[in-house]
Amino acid sequence: MVEERIIVESPRSSGGAGWVIAVVLILALVAGVYFFAQSSGSEAVKDNAIANAANDVGSAAKQVGDAAETAADNTKK
Repeated sequence: MVEERIIVESPRSSGGAGWVIAVVLILALVAGVYFFAQSSGSEAVKDNAIANAANDVGSAAKQVGDAAETAADNTKK
C-alpha cells in the first residue's frame, strides 16, 4: 500500500524587519534634509557677510581716493 503525504506550507512572515528598515531610511532622509537646510542657511549668511565686506572695502577705497584727490588739489595751490 502507498502512503499519501500531504505537505502544507504556511506563508512566511517577515517579522517586521522590512518596516524597521523603511523607518530607519525615512529618518535618515529627514535628518539629511534638515542638515542640508542648515548648511544652506549658513552659506547664505556667509555670502551676505562677504558681500557686505566687499561693499565696505569699496566705500573705503572711494574715501581714500577722494582724500588723495583733495590732497593733490591742496598741493597745487
